[in-house]
Amino acid sequence: MGREEQIINERKRKLKELREIVNPYPHSFDVKHYSSDIKEKYKKLKNDERTKDRVVVAGRVMTARNLGKLIFVTLQDDKGRIQLIFQKEETKEEDFNLAKKYIDAGDFVGASGIIMKTRTGEVSVLVRDAKILSKSLLPLPEKWHGLKDDEERYRKRYLDLIMNPEVREVFDKRTEILDAIRELLKKKEMKEVDTPFLQTIYGGAAAKPFKTHLNALDIDLFLAISPELYLKRLIVGGYDKVYTISRNFRNEGIDRWHNPEFSMMEIYCAYQDYNDMMDLFEEIYEYVAKKVNKSTKVNFRGKEIDFKRPWKRLTMSECIKKYAKIDIDKMSDKEISDFVKKNKIESKEDVWGWNVQAIFEHFCEDKIEQPTFVMDHPLETTPLCKTHRNEEMCRLIERFEPFCMGAELGNAYSELNDPELQRSLLEEQQKSLKKGDEEANPLDEDFLNAIEIGMPPTGGLGLGIDRMIMLLTGQDSIKDVLLFPFMKPLDGRDNGDKSKKKRKSGGKGE
Repeated sequence: MGREEQIINERKRKLKELREIVNPYPHSFDVKHYSSDIKEKYKKLKNDERTKDRVVVAGRVMTARNLGKLIFVTLQDDKGRIQLIFQKEETKEEDFNLAKKYIDAGDFVGASGIIMKTRTGEVSVLVRDAKILSKSLLPLPEKWHGLKDDEERYRKRYLDLIMNPEVREVFDKRTEILDAIRELLKKKEMKEVDTPFLQTIYGGAAAKPFKTHLNALDIDLFLAISPELYLKRLIVGGYDKVYTISRNFRNEGIDRWHNPEFSMMEIYCAYQDYNDMMDLFEEIYEYVAKKVNKSTKVNFRGKEIDFKRPWKRLTMSECIKKYAKIDIDKMSDKEISDFVKKNKIESKEDVWGWNVQAIFEHFCEDKIEQPTFVMDHPLETTPLCKTHRNEEMCRLIERFEPFCMGAELGNAYSELNDPELQRSLLEEQQKSLKKGDEEANPLDEDFLNAIEIGMPPTGGLGLGIDRMIMLLTGQDSIKDVLLFPFMKPLDGRDNGDKSKKKRKSGGKGE
């Protein structure tokens, strides 16, 4: 019999005995105080000093040391850790015996007692009464042995949170970041709305969807790849400023920047354009960084990044000139095509726009470290954006993507509101879909009907929430900012695509 099996059997024996004495799984417990608050309030106590103040605490036992007449327990609650001291003559006899015979690391315990500071200077609770709130049958990892592997940490996030308090700090900061975003947008009088996750027709991004089936109506449905088309319907309906923070689902590759299910924010503002969206995007990042980190500067993978406004702005052609060392504005379509083939660059299609996009992705993306807006993309890359207002740039659209540390942080356009052009472009998408392009959008007649009713000039942006949290918390993988990232099942079913395939640009989101 192995060591772990012996421990489990011993705990089962204790549980059996406990059931004859008390209920080891009571329905509730009235917690009144928390570890960090207690430590802060009583930090000025002198060593060996006691108070008459009584506290009631509860949490998970992390360690338990039985020294005979003294039992020291480290209790972990929602706000940190505090020491409980069970002492013969001070603790109620049956509760002292309960701690001595039955309490193990991993159990949940509730206790009341007075505050004291030990001779070594530790603020502690001298227990008067205690009860077991939940008897743990499985032992906690010994100093995290067996769970050093990141994959195990992600699979067993509950153990990760128990054993590594710093992990909890990342997710607490995630909440602060979301609160700060909403705070800023509320100041700007933007309305937060919900859009459907289950859709009869998907759209708003160049992405392969997840498909499901609704039994009640016997129809196929798709998980949302973007909320874009629904938010535009609201602009048509009379809202001037709307946003949503939602989950998107894209049936594509998994890597350090991508998860099949991810959080993003989309914002749409009537009477604005992509220049306004650039100002708003960098304002959001600067505001949130200051609010949450007290600085616009963060350290990410050993590099200091500064989100202070204004961010650098480059057109895509300027970016290519800087990093690929070619001037696409002076090259013919054939010369660009030959360059792509010579450098063995994968392009979605051998046309000018997709070749330019492919050159940018190949030579430029991973070289952009500081926050930078890459503007004025080729026309072919999205069917939902206005063409450039400068007639000499008719092959371009008013679109930008912000980049930082080699990653795309979002996407934004001056939104297309010409109903005839929009129909024509989406009809082309439908043809591409039928030809086998899994990332093309189906024709959404109701969306086109809305545009035909009339949509005012509109600026829209998408901001990848998970990537923002990665950067502002210094986490290297998206899995470190998702409580429950997608993991390939251990039973061997291959439900995870670990390919490094690049996602094609064309919709808002990540």
